[in-house]
Amino acid sequence: MLTYSERFYQRQFITRKIASHEILIKLEDLLTNYFNSGALAQKGLPSVTYIAETLNISPGYLSGLLKSLTGQNTQQHLHNKLIELAKEKLSTTNLSVSEIAYELGFEHLQSFSKLFKTKTSLSPMEFRHSFN
Repeated sequence: MLTYSERFYQRQFITRKIASHEILIKLEDLLTNYFNSGALAQKGLPSVTYIAETLNISPGYLSGLLKSLTGQNTQQHLHNKLIELAKEKLSTTNLSVSEIAYELGFEHLQSFSKLFKTKTSLSPMEFRHSFN
């Protein structure tokens, strides 16, 4: 019975492709607006609950939807978007790594550096030097 219900739950993501992709587009717009508004420095990374409430869906449904479409849960998706923004800032600005970390909502440079190195296998400075 549990296997049947799990298959039924997963099937909803397959049969609702148009609606799922619309939610994904809304998610990307929400994250872009959030990142561009300067809210990262003031509030930090948005929570999964905040994103789900803004999209009018449950956090569990959002994670299941992202997992089926991208292979990542919501937190991983947020981290990847954050790292892409960090890469852009590191390669196109002259801001110090600590200034970039602060702009991205990190209180401590070490937290930013650890996440960046985990995701890219390079420290932020190594990444920046690869462009010079």
